[in-house]
Amino acid sequence: MPFGTVTLNDGNELPTIAFGTGSTMKFKDVSDYVGQAIENGFSHIDTAQFYQTETYVGLAIKESGLPRSSLYITTKYSGPGKSQQAIHQSLNKIGISYVDLYLVHFPALFSESVWQELEKMKKDGLTRSIGDLQKLLKTAVTKPAVNQIKFHPYNYASHKALLEYCSKQNIIVEAYGSLNSITQNPGGPVDAVVNAAAKRTGATPNQVIFSWVRSKGVTIVTTTRSKERLQEYLAVEDLPPLTAEEIAAIDDAGAKGPPSQLVVARLAMQHRFEKSSSLVMWLAIAIVLGFTTFFML
Repeated sequence: MPFGTVTLNDGNELPTIAFGTGSTMKFKDVSDYVGQAIENGFSHIDTAQFYQTETYVGLAIKESGLPRSSLYITTKYSGPGKSQQAIHQSLNKIGISYVDLYLVHFPALFSESVWQELEKMKKDGLTRSIGDLQKLLKTAVTKPAVNQIKFHPYNYASHKALLEYCSKQNIIVEAYGSLNSITQNPGGPVDAVVNAAAKRTGATPNQVIFSWVRSKGVTIVTTTRSKERLQEYLAVEDLPPLTAEEIAAIDDAGAKGPPSQLVVARLAMQHRFEKSSSLVMWLAIAIVLGFTTFFML
């Protein structure tokens, strides 16, 4: 069963999983990977001015042959320059007349005047929704619909208040970087509880993390070059939900923080020492065998 949608505070529908073209894909030709994602069931594609992938996203959309209405496109104002110019450039590169969601990419770019420009874009039909919450401006005519943040078990504690605030304001939170505990910080306290939940549900650790993200009312932005991974991620929709105890266990493990960098460094040094010790051992054996051979001649 495909991922569903969530209704934004402006009435538009947001697909709850997106294929992202940032991370290791930025500055590259991603047309094949975007096409692969669309073929496998992703309808929401996330790009940005900064990623320099908008042109390739446009190529993939064109090659898919799908009507514009069946796809949801997010891009972001990354600066420098005026946001009004930036959105027109983005639309031209993607080859569409509007985006579904336009975000402010970096906090330093956010200001009252920039938000007013985004409000005008929405009014003019260049984007259906606008978002990213650095602060909810009292002067804003249009409330942000979406706030996209880096979100994973190891930073949940620091984002908990933000999630609660967004929930009260009816602002949907999108998460990128959610697999941090697997891809960036393996070996930490989150691993054991995630693996236990994976065993119970017959899921993969990646799927457990995404299930945990969804349990917080947060939507997902993810990426991969692998067709099998795409299918794995989309299959999260069909998995049994995590129990309250499993969710709490991941929360608690994440609050302990990622594995110490000092520990990681020590493990790396130990690994190098073991390799060096093995080399010394084999050199000693070679020398002994050499002497033995010499005296046998």
